[in-house]
Amino acid sequence: MIHVQNLTKSFADLRRGEVHAVDGISFDAHPGEIFGLLGPNGAGKTTCLRILSTVLRPTSGLAEVAGYDVATHPAKVREHIGFMSGNTGIYDRMTAWELVEYFGRLYGMEEDQLQARLEELFETLQMNEIRDMLGSKMSTGNRQRVSIARTIVHDPPVLIFDEPTSGLDVLVARAVLNTIAGLKEQGKCIIFSTHIMREVEKLCDRIAIIHKGRILAMGTVKELEEKYQEPDMEEVFFDLIQEYEAQLTA
Repeated sequence: MIHVQNLTKSFADLRRGEVHAVDGISFDAHPGEIFGLLGPNGAGKTTCLRILSTVLRPTSGLAEVAGYDVATHPAKVREHIGFMSGNTGIYDRMTAWELVEYFGRLYGMEEDQLQARLEELFETLQMNEIRDMLGSKMSTGNRQRVSIARTIVHDPPVLIFDEPTSGLDVLVARAVLNTIAGLKEQGKCIIFSTHIMREVEKLCDRIAIIHKGRILAMGTVKELEEKYQEPDMEEVFFDLIQEYEAQLTA
């Protein structure tokens, strides 16, 4: 469902010259799977996800979503994905219903299909009590529920979550994670970016540890712990990053 091969994204920097935000990474993600990108801030996670969602064009390499190349068929890719980040905007002057409805229409949904889908989503995500609430009046948790609804309103097969729990309290974060787990059970192919270890351990089927644009290791949590002979993912994570930094300064 997602195929990435030797993907690179470079930017020009006046001081440092050419900077590789994503540096030749490769991975695949499949239906019914949550594939995690685990890395510190600035590791290249968001750049990678922006390429997959067609916001950025790759410098080189291949990225395919649902069989479509992100560089040559961006419109087709956008039809097949939903994208949500920790700072996805909610329009203050629109109600929850109006906002999700608006995004459904942007995706070209037929009106009858859209209205039925809205009823389903507002019931499933327990949003009927905020149906007529303006964005400006919503709590952080309610804003996140609306963000999820607008992300999945067109029922895409591929979902991209870029640190969706960033800045949330524990209860709201857990509700978001539970929702994402439910989407996996529906057979969605999910990319999940985070720097929080417990989210990886709880949610992800496989993970790629990414640092300075490169994938340092990839596998299930158990596989990585066994391979690097560490008791938990936090130790694996820190050891890999320290080892990579040592190689850079050697």
